[in-house]
Amino acid sequence: MAPDQFQAPDYFLLDDLLNEEHKLVRDASREWVKREVSPIIEDAAQAAKFPEHLLAGLAEIGAFGPYIPEEYGGAGLDQISYGLIMQEIERGDSGIRSTASVQSSLVMYPIWKYGNEDQKQKYLPKLASGELIGCFGLTEPNHGSNPGGMETKFRDAGDHYVLNGAKLWISNSPFADIAIVWAKNEEGRIHGLIVERGMEGFSTPETHHKWSLRASATGELIFDNVKVPKENLLPNKSGLGAPLGCLDSARYGIAWGVIGAAMDCYDTALRYAKERSQFGKPIAGFQLQQKKLAEMITEITKAQLLTWRLGVLRNENKATSAQISMAKRNNVEMALNIAREARQVLGAMGITGDYSIMRHMMNLESVITYEGTHDIHLLITGMDITGIPAFK
Repeated sequence: MAPDQFQAPDYFLLDDLLNEEHKLVRDASREWVKREVSPIIEDAAQAAKFPEHLLAGLAEIGAFGPYIPEEYGGAGLDQISYGLIMQEIERGDSGIRSTASVQSSLVMYPIWKYGNEDQKQKYLPKLASGELIGCFGLTEPNHGSNPGGMETKFRDAGDHYVLNGAKLWISNSPFADIAIVWAKNEEGRIHGLIVERGMEGFSTPETHHKWSLRASATGELIFDNVKVPKENLLPNKSGLGAPLGCLDSARYGIAWGVIGAAMDCYDTALRYAKERSQFGKPIAGFQLQQKKLAEMITEITKAQLLTWRLGVLRNENKATSAQISMAKRNNVEMALNIAREARQVLGAMGITGDYSIMRHMMNLESVITYEGTHDIHLLITGMDITGIPAFK
């Protein structure tokens, strides 16, 4: 693959809205992606293999729980810094960003917010350093958009719980050391349990034959009478609102992340259009190509402004779940549309692994579905503005 010449677009001078810490964090992540991800990611995607050697680097740049307080091993950064890290990682690849998102928002976040002090001290520093890798078990074979219908259950067996059920489409599961698993107790109340690899009856078969997120490890979580110590129950929040709170954090990270994928597609298309000549001049000089490029940078800029404002609201604890849904939905659609238009700018070359565009496009087909489907997020906005739920 050609050297990574990426130049980030900033049409509305959004850098002026960032403080020095934001810029340092972003630039460090960007340089790491150029150095460590770009040279190997196409081969990893072609081979459908997650590059596990990148885990240490993700920890070093603070991608694992960047907003977790320093006392628990995190960097203590704000929500805009978290978003910028996700943006830069997804500029490299959505699958690598998925690994960081899961670790941060779906594993570390619930332990930090819903766990007790012993759980925080036991797990968070090792998760922040990458010594432990986690995954998040909510989606099931029969329950995706309706997680409240989950069938995974646990019962009280005296000095421990017994967990039975299955989870599907779980990022990181094939190599994760722990899983945050959401299951119903005997009264039907949803709780979070920390399940550790090695517990008898717990297995994590890998999902193969994916056309999307090929450089990410996806699998299942199978629980066959797994004995879970009672101290592994997350005690400070239960009900469906507990996992949904984690999803808010993850969706927020996605809203930033996909801007990175869109920026990479735009930068690739712009560079190619200036270099590729037809009919005696660069194709960037033709009206239809300029239309594509102008619309790309417009949509990227709108998404940048949307996520920056959302980040400010998150820092002020004012952001609503519905606002996060709107940003996730808008930005993923924006990125996917840009990937498709950028592919057309490159013509046949756009389908090859010599360029990142088709890989981004395939990845985004998963991102537009996971953490809440495109249609469900639309209905969340609809419910928010009308007060009438359309999906239950």
